[in-house]
Amino acid sequence: LSWSMPIALAVGVLLLTITLSYRKTIEAYPGGGGAYTVARENIGPKTGLLAGAALLVDYILTVAVSVSAGIENFAAAVPEVQGHKVAFGVLAVIVIMLVNLRGIRESSNILALPTYFFIFSILALLGVGLWKVMNGQVPDPAPVLHEAYPAIPLFLLLRAFSSGCAALTGIEAISNGVQIFEKPAHKNAKITLGWMTFLLGSMFLGLSLLAHVYRIIPFEGETAISLLARGVFGDGIGHYAIQMATTMILLLAANTSFADFPRLASLMSRDGYLPKQFT
Repeated sequence: LSWSMPIALAVGVLLLTITLSYRKTIEAYPGGGGAYTVARENIGPKTGLLAGAALLVDYILTVAVSVSAGIENFAAAVPEVQGHKVAFGVLAVIVIMLVNLRGIRESSNILALPTYFFIFSILALLGVGLWKVMNGQVPDPAPVLHEAYPAIPLFLLLRAFSSGCAALTGIEAISNGVQIFEKPAHKNAKITLGWMTFLLGSMFLGLSLLAHVYRIIPFEGETAISLLARGVFGDGIGHYAIQMATTMILLLAANTSFADFPRLASLMSRDGYLPKQFT
């Protein structure tokens, strides 16, 4: 717990590095080019395959992690769900699959509503939480930076860092899908990437800071975001709003994989690395 802020800052530096890299990628590959295309053309086919294979696995894991985390947050707000989380998770994946088989391009405006709801909910949580900290309303807050950090095995620090990096999985999606933006596509994609990085970075670092100061320790049946929302808003409507917003945004995060896995599989199959049916 004492190392949480240095680790969060390291993830923030990585986020900035990846964003600057993908801005260059968007300029160089206006037709869409993720890690697979860039690595294959600039370093070599084996490196491209390594990046492509990692991304295909990552997209599958994004669905698994996002859906399970979403249901976990839903169950924290609705305790009756606790004993049926697996069933709800499987049902959510099936619904997302059916929606994608039907096609969701037309419903993008509907999908924007949960996104805005989540952004404003988290900004409200950060604003009220920081205001309470500055006004001394947080009993026994943890110091942000410690004078002497405890000795912890490197493996545990790297494990915590990799968990934090799960926050970065959506950045690839923009450089992969430049062609679906309105013209000028590369300019709009870069603007979107900039806003996404600003929002992601500020929310991630802000939530990490608040969770650290409020001494949040998740346990079975309660997520960190649920405990933080309780600490800031109490058990009222604010807590439920945060949990519903988090659930919806995580299910939308899972939906991103259904758009990008086929796009990447198509590129790799055209190069002969996957069955031609994937084209």
